[in-house]
Amino acid sequence: MRYLIVTGLSGAGKTACVRFLEDKGSFCMDNMPPMMLPKLIEAFDTTPTKHQTVTIAVDVRSGEFFDAKAVAKMIGELRLLGHQIEVIFMEASDETLLDRYKETRREHPLCQEGLTLTRAISEERTRLQPLRETANYVIDTTGLNSRSMMKLLDQKLGNLSEADPPIRAEVMSFGFKRGLPRQADLVVDVRFLPNPFYIESLCRHCGLDDDVRHFVIDHPTTQEFLRKWTDLLEFLIPHYREEGKHRLVIAVGCTGGAHRSVAIAEAIGHWLQEKGLPTEINHRDLMIEQARWSTPVEDET
Repeated sequence: MRYLIVTGLSGAGKTACVRFLEDKGSFCMDNMPPMMLPKLIEAFDTTPTKHQTVTIAVDVRSGEFFDAKAVAKMIGELRLLGHQIEVIFMEASDETLLDRYKETRREHPLCQEGLTLTRAISEERTRLQPLRETANYVIDTTGLNSRSMMKLLDQKLGNLSEADPPIRAEVMSFGFKRGLPRQADLVVDVRFLPNPFYIESLCRHCGLDDDVRHFVIDHPTTQEFLRKWTDLLEFLIPHYREEGKHRLVIAVGCTGGAHRSVAIAEAIGHWLQEKGLPTEINHRDLMIEQARWSTPVEDET
């Protein structure tokens, strides 16, 4: 088991670092009292787990439970016992930290001791020096925005983390008459396809039923559309993943959300699954539409 200790100056990007490693598949704990570290390592060493790395963020937020010298000594002792522990120290210039605190309007942890922000930053830098000296990686985020910080972390820490998990996909059908799904990243309008609603034998069946599915999917226009759409997804997904996206929501809409959108969402979802992407398929408005079918048929376009 590989243990990553994330520490450093408040406002330097520790939270971003922990989130980065969590996205890489690491088990993460933030602001853990340092004296719990040996017990945590013992628990992971004796308990089967799918994780190959454990990330623990420790810093001055722990207050009286935090002593950098004691933590550095503890890490050294654990290393001598054969545990693979690597320390990631996040820092930035005083000016950068001041600007970030002014922007977020959050209070520095040491300001609770009655220190000004400038004095708190200086005092924290002094207190953390023993941990900085034991660090395997010192990450300076001065002048970096969030996007640049992620790229720097990827360059510095990519070899520490597990293989990137595949992007997860959710494909949902919906009816435009009930509004767009707010969580959607990509919206597909399939109202250009022939509508089974106007065929008496199909109107009270849905896109999960074989007769409606064949009517929608077997149409030449649908076949051409699916070829073009899956080609686009093959192009987009690697680029989404490269930009750090871990979940992609594709919303497929028709008028009511029971016929065309359901059949197409199923087809796209199964195609993604065949490509090896963990994919959920949901139908937002299907049950609502099916409940309407006990009443006289309304016009739909």
